[in-house]
Amino acid sequence: MADNEPTPEQEAAARAKEAEEQAALPYEWDQTIGDLDINITVPGNLKGRDLVVEIKRQKLKAGIKGQDPIIDGDLPHAISTEDSTWTLTSAPDGTKTVEIHLDKVNKMEWWAHVVTSAPKIDVTKIQPENSKLSDLDGETRGMVEKMMYDQRQKEQGLPTSDDQKKADILKKFQADHPELDFTNAKMS
Repeated sequence: MADNEPTPEQEAAARAKEAEEQAALPYEWDQTIGDLDINITVPGNLKGRDLVVEIKRQKLKAGIKGQDPIIDGDLPHAISTEDSTWTLTSAPDGTKTVEIHLDKVNKMEWWAHVVTSAPKIDVTKIQPENSKLSDLDGETRGMVEKMMYDQRQKEQGLPTSDDQKKADILKKFQADHPELDFTNAKMS
């Protein structure tokens, strides 16, 4: 084991410390690679007009009017304010929840914390949920399908799609130029 790798005990202690820090926050949060959701529990008698929620490109502030904000700080990365929202929903226990949805600008980045003043999580330990090919946009889907096809071809010792394309071009060239001798030609 390398010297800089934590022992299983150190790793467990780090996870426990992280869980304790996150549990102490006055809100709960969760994220996918493309967005982030924050839930803040508030008294059940509150209405939307009793709340202050400001969602800006690099800043978030949320709380009850006339009180210190529950969350107030700079975001670690930019969000799309047009696609970010908040709602107030009733919970079965009589409380209400302020649900804040932030749409990340960079859809390929995990956030270590909601605001820069909050304790960080270890983003290298995030286990993303598996995505389906149908969830991808057309260009990305085509690229992934090509990579999967090429991988299967390599495993079977067969030419990849690029190798096949080169071979097809060579065959066409040979057919167009029968006067040329390709018997000793080597392709790389």
